[in-house]
Amino acid sequence: MQSIGERLEEARKKRGISIREAAEATKIRGEYLQKFEGNQFEIGLTDLYTRGFLRGYANYLRIPSDRLLNDYAALRGGEPRVRQPSREVYGRMDLAISSTDERGEPQAESAAADSSQRPQARFQRPGENLPKAPAIDPALVFKGGIALGGIVLAVVLLWIIKTLFFPAPVPAGARGAVSTVSESVESAAPAASISIVALEPVRIKVVRKSDGVELFQGPLQAGERREYPNVPIYLTATELGSVELEYKGRRYPTGHTGHERIQFDFSSR
Repeated sequence: MQSIGERLEEARKKRGISIREAAEATKIRGEYLQKFEGNQFEIGLTDLYTRGFLRGYANYLRIPSDRLLNDYAALRGGEPRVRQPSREVYGRMDLAISSTDERGEPQAESAAADSSQRPQARFQRPGENLPKAPAIDPALVFKGGIALGGIVLAVVLLWIIKTLFFPAPVPAGARGAVSTVSESVESAAPAASISIVALEPVRIKVVRKSDGVELFQGPLQAGERREYPNVPIYLTATELGSVELEYKGRRYPTGHTGHERIQFDFSSR
Protein backbone atom coordinates (compact mmCIF):
# COMPACT_ATOMS: atom_id res chain seq x y z
CA MET A 1 0.00 0.00 0.00
CA GLN A 2 1.37 3.43 -0.97
CA SER A 3 2.17 5.95 1.74
CA ILE A 4 0.69 9.44 1.85
CA GLY A 5 3.86 10.98 0.44
CA GLU A 6 4.09 8.47 -2.41
CA ARG A 7 0.50 9.15 -3.46
CA LEU A 8 1.08 12.91 -3.43
CA GLU A 9 4.31 12.66 -5.40
CA GLU A 10 2.88 10.21 -7.95
CA ALA A 11 -0.20 12.39 -8.54
CA ARG A 12 1.95 15.49 -8.99
CA LYS A 13 4.32 13.85 -11.45
CA LYS A 14 1.43 12.38 -13.48
CA ARG A 15 0.17 15.91 -14.02
CA GLY A 16 3.66 17.11 -14.91
CA ILE A 17 3.77 19.73 -12.17
CA SER A 18 6.87 20.80 -10.30
CA ILE A 19 7.03 21.55 -6.59
CA ARG A 20 7.46 25.24 -7.39
CA GLU A 21 4.38 25.32 -9.63
CA ALA A 22 2.33 23.50 -7.01
CA ALA A 23 3.47 25.94 -4.32
CA GLU A 24 2.51 28.94 -6.47
CA ALA A 25 -0.89 27.45 -7.28
CA THR A 26 -1.77 26.37 -3.74
CA LYS A 27 -0.01 29.25 -1.93
CA ILE A 28 1.62 26.62 0.33
CA ARG A 29 5.33 26.85 0.87
CA GLY A 30 7.35 24.46 -1.32
CA GLU A 31 9.32 23.07 1.61
CA TYR A 32 6.06 21.94 3.23
CA LEU A 33 5.01 20.16 0.03
CA GLN A 34 8.40 18.44 -0.21
CA LYS A 35 8.10 17.25 3.40
CA PHE A 36 4.57 15.96 2.76
CA GLU A 37 5.81 13.93 -0.21
CA GLY A 38 8.62 12.62 2.02
CA ASN A 39 6.10 11.57 4.70
CA GLN A 40 7.37 14.29 7.03
CA PHE A 41 4.48 16.05 8.69
CA GLU A 42 6.28 17.91 11.47
CA ILE A 43 6.48 21.33 9.78
CA GLY A 44 6.45 23.48 12.89
CA LEU A 45 2.72 24.23 12.75
CA THR A 46 -0.24 22.92 14.67
CA ASP A 47 -1.88 19.71 13.58
CA LEU A 48 -4.89 21.66 12.40
CA TYR A 49 -2.84 23.65 9.88
CA THR A 50 -1.05 20.52 8.73
CA ARG A 51 -4.38 18.83 7.98
CA GLY A 52 -5.58 21.93 6.15
CA PHE A 53 -2.48 21.98 3.96
CA LEU A 54 -2.81 18.26 3.24
CA ARG A 55 -6.44 18.68 2.24
CA GLY A 56 -5.65 21.63 -0.02
CA TYR A 57 -2.72 19.85 -1.68
CA ALA A 58 -4.77 16.69 -2.22
CA ASN A 59 -7.64 18.67 -3.78
CA TYR A 60 -5.19 20.47 -6.06
CA LEU A 61 -3.75 17.12 -7.24
CA ARG A 62 -7.31 15.75 -7.59
CA ILE A 63 -6.91 12.81 -5.23
CA PRO A 64 -9.44 11.91 -2.48
CA SER A 65 -8.63 14.25 0.39
CA ASP A 66 -10.86 12.46 2.93
CA ARG A 67 -9.02 9.17 2.49
CA LEU A 68 -5.69 10.95 2.69
CA LEU A 69 -6.67 12.62 5.96
CA ASN A 70 -7.93 9.35 7.39
CA ASP A 71 -4.55 7.79 6.66
CA TYR A 72 -2.85 10.78 8.21
CA ALA A 73 -5.04 10.48 11.35
CA ALA A 74 -4.22 6.78 11.61
CA LEU A 75 -0.55 7.61 11.19
CA ARG A 76 -0.76 10.12 14.00
CA GLY A 77 -2.39 7.55 16.28
CA GLY A 78 -5.89 9.01 16.59
CA GLU A 79 -7.92 12.10 16.02
CA PRO A 80 -6.35 15.41 17.03
CA ARG A 81 -7.87 17.50 19.75
CA VAL A 82 -10.63 19.71 18.42
CA ARG A 83 -10.05 23.42 18.98
CA GLN A 84 -12.69 26.07 19.38
CA PRO A 85 -13.45 27.99 16.20
CA SER A 86 -10.94 30.75 15.70
CA ARG A 87 -9.32 32.68 12.91
CA GLU A 88 -5.59 33.02 12.34
CA VAL A 89 -3.49 34.40 9.56
CA TYR A 90 -0.36 32.58 8.44
CA GLY A 91 1.84 34.22 5.85
CA ARG A 92 -0.18 34.89 2.70
CA MET A 93 -3.05 32.60 3.72
CA ASP A 94 -6.24 33.30 5.66
CA LEU A 95 -7.38 29.99 7.23
CA ALA A 96 -10.85 29.73 8.73
CA ILE A 97 -11.26 26.98 11.37
CA SER A 98 -14.75 25.61 11.73
CA SER A 99 -16.29 23.08 14.05
CA THR A 100 -15.74 19.36 13.51
CA ASP A 101 -17.70 17.60 10.75
CA GLU A 102 -19.71 14.46 11.15
CA ARG A 103 -16.54 12.35 11.08
CA GLY A 104 -15.02 14.37 13.91
CA GLU A 105 -12.50 16.12 11.63
CA PRO A 106 -12.13 19.90 11.69
CA GLN A 107 -12.71 21.57 8.34
CA ALA A 108 -9.68 23.77 7.59
CA GLU A 109 -10.09 25.93 4.51
CA SER A 110 -6.90 26.53 2.58
CA ALA A 111 -6.12 28.83 -0.32
CA ALA A 112 -5.08 25.68 -2.23
CA ALA A 113 -8.54 24.04 -1.96
CA ASP A 114 -11.03 24.06 -4.77
CA SER A 115 -13.68 26.75 -5.10
CA SER A 116 -15.97 25.04 -2.57
CA GLN A 117 -13.19 24.61 0.01
CA ARG A 118 -10.68 27.30 -0.84
CA PRO A 119 -11.12 30.71 0.82
CA GLN A 120 -9.84 33.74 -1.00
CA ALA A 121 -6.93 35.57 0.58
CA ARG A 122 -8.15 38.77 2.09
CA PHE A 123 -6.07 41.84 1.45
CA GLN A 124 -7.03 44.97 3.25
CA ARG A 125 -7.14 47.99 1.00
CA PRO A 126 -5.97 51.38 2.27
CA GLY A 127 -8.76 53.17 4.07
CA GLU A 128 -11.02 50.08 4.13
CA ASN A 129 -11.51 50.23 7.89
CA LEU A 130 -11.88 54.00 8.11
CA PRO A 131 -15.23 55.14 9.49
CA LYS A 132 -17.69 56.19 6.83
CA ALA A 133 -18.80 59.80 6.79
CA PRO A 134 -22.42 60.31 7.76
CA ALA A 135 -24.77 60.67 4.82
CA ILE A 136 -26.08 64.17 4.12
CA ASP A 137 -29.81 64.53 4.35
CA PRO A 138 -31.15 65.60 0.91
CA ALA A 139 -33.88 67.59 2.63
CA LEU A 140 -31.27 69.74 4.36
CA VAL A 141 -29.47 70.32 1.07
CA PHE A 142 -32.76 71.36 -0.57
CA LYS A 143 -33.61 73.77 2.25
CA GLY A 144 -30.13 75.26 2.16
CA GLY A 145 -30.44 75.84 -1.60
CA ILE A 146 -33.79 77.61 -1.13
CA ALA A 147 -32.34 79.84 1.61
CA LEU A 148 -29.34 80.76 -0.51
CA GLY A 149 -31.56 81.56 -3.49
CA GLY A 150 -33.74 83.79 -1.30
CA ILE A 151 -30.72 85.73 -0.06
CA VAL A 152 -29.44 86.29 -3.61
CA LEU A 153 -32.90 87.44 -4.76
CA ALA A 154 -33.19 89.89 -1.85
CA VAL A 155 -29.79 91.42 -2.64
CA VAL A 156 -30.74 91.87 -6.30
CA LEU A 157 -34.06 93.52 -5.39
CA LEU A 158 -32.36 95.91 -2.95
CA TRP A 159 -29.85 96.90 -5.62
CA ILE A 160 -32.64 97.58 -8.15
CA ILE A 161 -34.63 99.70 -5.64
CA LYS A 162 -31.54 101.68 -4.68
CA THR A 163 -30.67 102.31 -8.33
CA LEU A 164 -34.18 103.45 -9.28
CA PHE A 165 -35.22 105.51 -6.25
CA PHE A 166 -31.95 106.54 -4.63
CA PRO A 167 -29.57 107.58 -7.43
CA ALA A 168 -26.02 108.34 -6.47
CA PRO A 169 -25.39 112.07 -5.81
CA VAL A 170 -23.53 113.93 -8.53
CA PRO A 171 -20.19 115.38 -7.33
CA ALA A 172 -19.80 119.16 -7.31
CA GLY A 173 -17.38 119.11 -10.21
CA ALA A 174 -19.74 116.94 -12.23
CA ARG A 175 -22.69 119.27 -11.48
CA GLY A 176 -20.68 122.22 -12.80
CA ALA A 177 -19.91 120.30 -15.96
CA VAL A 178 -23.61 119.44 -16.42
CA SER A 179 -24.62 123.06 -15.95
CA THR A 180 -22.04 124.20 -18.50
CA VAL A 181 -23.29 121.66 -21.04
CA SER A 182 -26.92 122.73 -20.45
CA GLU A 183 -26.05 126.37 -20.94
CA SER A 184 -24.16 125.55 -24.10
CA VAL A 185 -27.15 123.62 -25.47
CA GLU A 186 -29.51 126.47 -24.62
CA SER A 187 -27.23 129.03 -26.24
CA ALA A 188 -26.96 126.86 -29.33
CA ALA A 189 -30.74 126.45 -29.61
CA PRO A 190 -32.28 128.52 -32.35
CA ALA A 191 -34.35 131.60 -31.46
CA ALA A 192 -38.13 131.44 -31.54
CA SER A 193 -39.53 131.20 -35.06
CA ILE A 194 -41.81 133.69 -36.82
CA SER A 195 -45.19 132.64 -38.24
CA ILE A 196 -47.11 134.33 -41.05
CA VAL A 197 -50.83 133.74 -40.47
CA ALA A 198 -53.49 134.31 -43.18
CA LEU A 199 -56.68 135.96 -41.95
CA GLU A 200 -58.35 135.35 -45.32
CA PRO A 201 -57.24 133.87 -48.64
CA VAL A 202 -54.12 135.70 -49.83
CA ARG A 203 -51.00 135.14 -51.94
CA ILE A 204 -47.59 135.88 -50.37
CA LYS A 205 -43.88 135.83 -51.16
CA VAL A 206 -41.18 135.46 -48.46
CA VAL A 207 -37.47 136.32 -49.14
CA ARG A 208 -34.55 136.18 -46.68
CA LYS A 209 -32.90 139.57 -46.52
CA SER A 210 -29.34 138.42 -45.85
CA ASP A 211 -28.84 136.54 -49.13
CA GLY A 212 -32.03 137.14 -51.13
CA VAL A 213 -33.08 133.51 -51.04
CA GLU A 214 -36.79 132.99 -51.68
CA LEU A 215 -38.23 130.97 -48.81
CA PHE A 216 -41.82 130.67 -50.04
CA GLN A 217 -44.20 131.93 -52.75
CA GLY A 218 -47.81 130.82 -53.03
CA PRO A 219 -51.33 131.12 -51.73
CA LEU A 220 -52.49 130.80 -48.15
CA GLN A 221 -56.00 129.90 -47.07
CA ALA A 222 -57.77 131.52 -44.14
CA GLY A 223 -56.24 130.30 -40.91
CA GLU A 224 -53.20 128.76 -42.66
CA ARG A 225 -49.75 129.67 -41.39
CA ARG A 226 -46.09 129.44 -42.45
CA GLU A 227 -43.16 129.38 -40.01
CA TYR A 228 -39.67 130.81 -40.68
CA PRO A 229 -36.45 131.38 -38.70
CA ASN A 230 -36.23 134.62 -36.73
CA VAL A 231 -34.06 136.53 -39.21
CA PRO A 232 -34.74 139.71 -41.20
CA ILE A 233 -37.31 138.87 -43.91
CA TYR A 234 -39.00 140.62 -46.82
CA LEU A 235 -42.75 139.89 -47.06
CA THR A 236 -44.84 140.67 -50.16
CA ALA A 237 -48.64 140.01 -50.13
CA THR A 238 -51.53 140.72 -52.45
CA GLU A 239 -53.22 142.27 -49.44
CA LEU A 240 -51.01 142.98 -46.41
CA GLY A 241 -54.05 143.62 -44.27
CA SER A 242 -55.03 139.94 -44.73
CA VAL A 243 -51.95 138.62 -42.91
CA GLU A 244 -50.51 138.95 -39.42
CA LEU A 245 -47.14 138.11 -37.89
CA GLU A 246 -46.95 135.82 -34.82
CA TYR A 247 -43.92 135.73 -32.50
CA LYS A 248 -43.72 134.02 -29.12
CA GLY A 249 -47.49 133.55 -29.03
CA ARG A 250 -48.38 137.17 -29.84
CA ARG A 251 -49.96 138.45 -33.04
CA TYR A 252 -48.70 141.60 -34.78
CA PRO A 253 -50.51 143.29 -37.71
CA THR A 254 -48.35 144.37 -40.65
CA GLY A 255 -49.57 147.94 -40.38
CA HIS A 256 -49.97 148.09 -44.16
CA THR A 257 -52.67 147.36 -46.70
CA GLY A 258 -52.67 146.63 -50.37
CA HIS A 259 -50.04 144.95 -52.49
CA GLU A 260 -46.71 146.00 -51.05
CA ARG A 261 -43.43 144.60 -49.80
CA ILE A 262 -42.42 145.14 -46.23
CA GLN A 263 -39.44 144.15 -44.08
CA PHE A 264 -39.74 142.80 -40.53
CA ASP A 265 -37.12 141.67 -38.02
CA PHE A 266 -37.82 140.19 -34.54
CA SER A 267 -34.27 138.90 -33.97
CA SER A 268 -33.53 141.68 -31.48
CA ARG A 269 -36.60 140.94 -29.34
